[in-house]
Amino acid sequence: MVRKANPALLKPYDLSAELEEVVGKGPLPRGQVVKKLWEYIKKHDLQNPQNKRNILADDKLKVLFGGKGEVTMFEMTKLVSPHMK
Repeated sequence: MVRKANPALLKPYDLSAELEEVVGKGPLPRGQVVKKLWEYIKKHDLQNPQNKRNILADDKLKVLFGGKGEVTMFEMTKLVSPHMK
């Protein structure tokens, strides 16, 4: 049985200017946004070394995370959602 991709994950979203600074120009589907966020986090070494599931926000990410300095990877997706229309 072939699994079909979830259409909600493929729907392109318009991104806020703040989110585009991190992941590049939209529109992008949610899955791509999360993938590009992780690329940015790894490229800039923003994972907490003691707990890799936590992300340490730099200035660009702090804007996306509502001013929080550190968030979990689960919180991250929730906090970025308002930046996707």
